[in-house]
Amino acid sequence: MSFEIRRATFHDIDALVPLFDGYRRFYGKPSDEAGAREFLTARLRLNESMILLAHDAHRAALGFTQLYPLFSSVRMVRTWLLNDLFVAAAARRQGVAKALLEAAATQARNQGAASLSLSTAHDNLAAQALYESLGWQRDTQFREYSLTL
Repeated sequence: MSFEIRRATFHDIDALVPLFDGYRRFYGKPSDEAGAREFLTARLRLNESMILLAHDAHRAALGFTQLYPLFSSVRMVRTWLLNDLFVAAAARRQGVAKALLEAAATQARNQGAASLSLSTAHDNLAAQALYESLGWQRDTQFREYSLTL
């Protein structure tokens, strides 16, 4: 399969919404395309994230990843959180996720980041295998917590 990855813009919202909605449904959330459109539009408008979009030669959207800028106080460096990664079912196992991960690393490096981080479900073994094949390392030093507000 031939595809291209580029940074998404407002012109890509219609292509991104079904992918983003599919990503959320993968993690057990109900479909909400209107909410997805609003959320993605706000992230782009406020320049709060970088979205990379994979598409085929016919401009059909295949997958995306969304990165959020962060900073490490201890290391005193910029880092990026790879928060979202999703490939449409019909495009899976064709190198799209790998290419998105590689493009994310390139973009983060170009932005002066010292590292990328991500989280995935404990049972998402296919994703874990891909991450590890690309050199990502599972954190064994820190335990992650969250607080619902």
